[in-house]
This record gives sequence, structure tokens and C-alpha cells, in this order.
Amino acid sequence: MNLDDFSDLIERPDGGIRRDAEERRERLAVPPGALGRLDELGEWLSAAQASVEVRAIAQPKVVLFAGDHGVASLDVSGRRAGTAHELVRAVLDGVSPVAVLARSTDVPVRVVDAGLDCDPELLPAEVVRRRVRRGSGRIDVENALTVEETEAAVLLGIAIADEEADSGTDLVVLGDLSVGGTTPAATLIAALCGTDASVVTGRGGAGIDDLAWMRKCAAIRDALRRARPVLGDQLELLAAVGGADLAAMTGFLLQASVRRMPVILDGVVGAACALVAQRAAFRAPDWWLAGQTSGEPAQAKAWDRMALNPLLDHGVHVGEGTGALLALPLVRAAAAFAAELPERPDPTTPDSGGEVPEV
Repeated sequence: MNLDDFSDLIERPDGGIRRDAEERRERLAVPPGALGRLDELGEWLSAAQASVEVRAIAQPKVVLFAGDHGVASLDVSGRRAGTAHELVRAVLDGVSPVAVLARSTDVPVRVVDAGLDCDPELLPAEVVRRRVRRGSGRIDVENALTVEETEAAVLLGIAIADEEADSGTDLVVLGDLSVGGTTPAATLIAALCGTDASVVTGRGGAGIDDLAWMRKCAAIRDALRRARPVLGDQLELLAAVGGADLAAMTGFLLQASVRRMPVILDGVVGAACALVAQRAAFRAPDWWLAGQTSGEPAQAKAWDRMALNPLLDHGVHVGEGTGALLALPLVRAAAAFAAELPERPDPTTPDSGGEVPEV
């Protein structure tokens, strides 16, 4: 497998359609610019849908990839190592933030077990059980995955993207359910942006104290020594310092772009996967929106590198796709405005009140 092959498969959203949508926006009764970024979102949706007449977002879906990371055993996370299955259960029991928000907005949630470190009987029946391996390796001292496992995880993400596109999903809110996942995410971003560990080390979704932050920074520093020699190969990079859930999300993002299915990105884990995917296919980010800024320094560097401007800045860092799902109403509003706002009357028509030129 060579992820660079995606570069030939992904096309940008239709630029001609976008120009037509921009011209139509100029004719609307609401003055251009009055709706702020919603104008830009409406035009982006036109191009993504290949239609000047924007269609409503009718079948959005929250897709969450779940996994445990061996580096969490170093106490670099606010949660105990190997407990990502508890996050999964909270989502599917309807008691986590993303579950509450999804229920209130009537958006279904799909959870995929890519690399959880638990017995299968601990998982709710609704989980998509396609585990690549049980947990990922401790990236400061060993590879997260073998290359074969990395390929299997990427293929898993590709398959999930195809299933969503085939089922009619017209927009995906992408997130992760992981313990320790922000450490490999920050490592990937630091490696791809050429920065040091201290620049990208944040405090994660659950929050950590200063001592845990220092342990996390040291783990990222050590992992970077192993990441930099394989920067030229995205699969090798994901194998060295990624994880099953991150590799699956990368495959999902690439295939979603192939299938012309827009994605709203959430936290630093999704940002890291997007950065890897961009390295493989430079057109892919044209199909993604940055849902929010979470306050993680690595996420900010990734958004800047991909020239993605976050829709929201509410300080939401709980993860699970929550911040990205909060941005979905903005995207839906942009679609509604683009589709339903009337155009200004043509002053040259008889019933407009203006003068009709003589023929």
C-alpha cells in the first residue's frame, strides 16, 4: 500500500460551481458579507455538492474511532491506561457530552473499535467490532503497530468511509475515543511540522498536572527520535508513532475525500490524522472543515499548516467529536441560507418598480 496513490484519486470541489455560487450570493437580498463566514460555508457546500442550489444536510453522522495507546501507561493521560472502553460505553449509553448533543440534534453516532485494549464482552452491542489489534505499542520505546497492522487499520478506515458514503451520509463529524491518543497525535504533528516536543505538548481532553505534562513531553521527545527517520513514508510514520485508531482515521479521511463526502474535524487526534492525510494527498483538505479550536497547541499548528480556519472557539476540549458536532448547526444554517434566501428583484423588470429599457 502507498498512501501517495490517493493524490491521483482525489479531486477538488468544483471550482466553477463555487464561482457560480459566489455570483448568486452577490444577487441575494441580504447584502454580501452580512452573514459572515456563513457565506463562505454556503459556497463551499455548493462546490462540494457540485450544485449551485445547495441541498440541506439531511443525513449527517458522527463517526468515532476508538483505541487505547500503550504510552498511557506512563501516566501521561488524565485517564487510566486501557480504559477507552469506558468512554465507548458512556457514548453508547447516551451519557457522554457527544451523546447528549447528538441526541438533541438528532444525529446518529457510530463507534468503531479499531484498537481497544479490553475484552470484547465489555463493549456494548452497537460497537462496530473490527479491531486491528488490542491496544497500540508504547511509542516512546517501540512502534505503535507493525506495517501490516497499519495497512489493515487504514483499510478499515477506507471501508468505513465507503459504507457511510454508500448509505447516503452527506456529512461526517469525525472524532476519537482514546486514552493516551493526544500523545501520538502531538508526536505526528511535531514531526510533520518540524517542531520540538515542548511546542506541541498539551494537557489532553481529561487534563493533566504539571508532572504528567513533563512525562508527556518527554514521551513525545523520545517518540520524535523514532518518527523523524520515517517522515518520507506515511505508513511507516503511522506504524512508528501512530496507532490503530489514528491510522484508521487517516484512511477514512482520504477515502471520504475520494467519495466527495465532507468531514468536520474535531480535536488534536483528528487534526494529526488530517495532517498525515494531507501529506499523502494535497487536495484532500478541501473536503474538510475544522470544527473548533480546543486549546491544544498541536492542533493549532496543524490547522495553520493546512490553512484550515476553525468555525468555533469555545474552549471545548472534551473530545469525542463534541466540538465538531457543535459546529454542525452552523453548516446547516449556511446550507439553508444559500438555498432559501431570495434574490434581489431585478430593477429592469416591470414589476420591480424600476424602469424598463426601451427596445
